[in-house]
Amino acid sequence: MSSPDTGHPLSTVADTDRRTKVLDSTMVTFARFGYRKTSMEEVARAAHISRPGLYFLFSSKEILFRAAVTQALERDITTVEHVLADPSRPLPERLVEAFDQWAGRYIGPLTHDVAAVIEDNPDLLGEIAETTPRRFEELITEAIAVESGHDAAPLVAQTMISASIGLKHQAASREFYLERLEVAIDLLVR
Repeated sequence: MSSPDTGHPLSTVADTDRRTKVLDSTMVTFARFGYRKTSMEEVARAAHISRPGLYFLFSSKEILFRAAVTQALERDITTVEHVLADPSRPLPERLVEAFDQWAGRYIGPLTHDVAAVIEDNPDLLGEIAETTPRRFEELITEAIAVESGHDAAPLVAQTMISASIGLKHQAASREFYLERLEVAIDLLVR
């Protein structure tokens, strides 16, 4: 099988893997230096790619940033969907894991900076900054509705999200966040 773009076998898989790795490095670089202070040169160095190669993949820093955040958020949402769809596990356990994937893994020294870069630059992100949090809320609401009924589910989901946001700002560690979130979820899904 060959790629229609290059004619090389499986080059689209390699291109996709390369793009994914570049975007992962991009998030770390933006977290370390902030959006404004990050240069394309720094991103290229962190991604082990030439600066012209980086510009070939992404024509501007804004497009690169948007692509990196989009990849991270879409990956998070896909994982949350997977976690919540597993009926073999108790709902509170699935909810804790879903919140951990969505917010918990962004707690800690460098990971906190990743979340801050995303939150501090909503104008650069466009629609994805609104659609993925809305999708997360829908997924949490649907999971709760299956066990607790449709009437209470939206309010319970919104309360869990509010608790998560508050805990995220208080937590010095992911462990602290998860410990407290587990208590909140246990109280809300009784």
